[in-house]
Amino acid sequence: MSSTRLELALKKQRLQIASERLRGDFGDCASGLMPVFVAGDMAVAGAHWVRRNKELVVAVAVALIVVHPRSAFGWARRAFILWRVWNNLHEFLEHRLPPVRRR
Repeated sequence: MSSTRLELALKKQRLQIASERLRGDFGDCASGLMPVFVAGDMAVAGAHWVRRNKELVVAVAVALIVVHPRSAFGWARRAFILWRVWNNLHEFLEHRLPPVRRR
């Protein structure tokens, strides 16, 4: 093996060791964010459940409107406002941030 290849192999090994150490450090630092990640996972799971059970969600919404129309319309108003805020935020970020490369 030539000296250049040996030097490159050693440099690669040192970089891999440093990378492993940095990943461990990042994992230690990010452990405080675990509740946020868990909440995000639960929100995504909830959204998937709603998409799979659309009929049940609509049936509950209709029952709520029939039983308590005033509170149902209050929640509908809040949901509409939240939806508008989400769309405005998404549009703002889409125009302000550089495009993200997706795999």
